[in-house]
Formats: sequence, structure tokens, C-alpha cells
Amino acid sequence: GANAQRHLVDERIAALAPRTLSDAEAAALPLTAITAWEMLFDRLRVSRDTQQTGDALLVIGAAGGVGSILVQLARQLTGLTVIGTASRPETVDWVKALGAHHVIDHSQPLADALKQAGLPAPRYVVSLTNTEHHFAQIVELIAPQGQLGLIDDPAPGSIDPMALKRKALSLHWELMFTRSLFETPDMVEQHKLLAEVARRVDAGELRTTVGEHLGTINAANLRRAHALLESGKARGKIVLEGF
Repeated sequence: GANAQRHLVDERIAALAPRTLSDAEAAALPLTAITAWEMLFDRLRVSRDTQQTGDALLVIGAAGGVGSILVQLARQLTGLTVIGTASRPETVDWVKALGAHHVIDHSQPLADALKQAGLPAPRYVVSLTNTEHHFAQIVELIAPQGQLGLIDDPAPGSIDPMALKRKALSLHWELMFTRSLFETPDMVEQHKLLAEVARRVDAGELRTTVGEHLGTINAANLRRAHALLESGKARGKIVLEGF
């Protein structure tokens, strides 16, 4: 990304914004929606079937930008039991409002938190932040033959793929820029998914993930936005609007 006034964008990775949202509300959706959608349906290959399956999805960092739309997509478009993690009252309430069936505290050992809540081992785990901190707990709590999805950047050597072998776990990376970086033959799928997200927003099935609107785009507000993002306490997506 860049803090620029204009960008040249390939139409295959763009779609018309939802009619019911302001520009700021719409701006919070594309990057996170593409990431969440591709993770859920392209990487983990979760079925788009709302019939209850008995399987669960654990979203670590569910109150962030990607987590906020991932929770909604999983709840609205799949039959999974959706478990989010959050550590503060306001973020717990946020994740519940987005549709999570359960919320556990990621500041505590996750395996113990799941057991205390009486929740089954999830088949799917998506770790959106601090994966190197949570990795050992993920390996402990995930169901055998489960699938782990990552989007963050653990330090080299901080996670050991061999730890996944005993449970025959699979590891999946998601980067929403891959299709455009390599101009893959299916690059237009990003246009299609964004169009569907917009349609579902206008139908009232999905909501914007704006958590903070920090005002005009200027140097001072950009510093505030980056500081909030780096604090680890942001809720949803941070938006600035207008130069």
C-alpha cells in the first residue's frame, strides 16, 4: 500500500463499491475481504455450505481488520462453528457482534481456554497475528489432520514445521497480492469475490469493518494511525479520508 492520492489499479482486482456505504466505510473492506475470502475458500478449501458440519474454525486475532471480515464470512457462508479470540471487553463485544459463536482470550493459553469453554478441537485454525507466540498452543489444540492458515510473518526459525507432522497437519499461507504480483490466470477471481462482498453488504448480510476513523489524510493523522496499528490495540480497520 501507499499513502498516495491516486493509484492505477487493474480492473481484474477491483469491483464497484457497495452502494450503501460511504467511501470511508467501503475503503475498509477490499484488502481484508480478499485476504479472508482467499484464506477460507481457496487455501483452506472450506465448503460454501451453511449446513452445520460439526467442524470449528478458530480465528486468532479476530478483532483486527482481516479477522473482522473473516468471522463474518465464516458465519454467513459456511456451516462452521466460529470461535474468535480477543483480550479486551470492547474487542470481545466487537467479535461477538460480527457473528462469532464463541470468543476466548488470546492473552491466556489457548488450549486451556478452549477446554474451559467446553469447545471441541477446531479442524481449522487461522492465525492472523503473533503466530510465533501462539504456535505451540495451536499445535496442541488443533484437531488431528487439521489445517492451519497464516498471514503474518513469524521470525525465521520461530516456528517448527516438524511439529505439525505428528497430527498430520497442513500449513497454508495467504497473501492477497499473489494473484496480481504474478498475474495468475485466475486473477479475475478477486474482482468476482469483491463484487459478491459488495452485494452482500448492500443486502445487509455483511458490514463494514471500520473500527477507527482518524480524520483527514495528513502527516499527523498518519502518525496516529500507524501508532494505533503498532500498539496491537486497534479494532477493525483504521481509515483516514480526504487530503
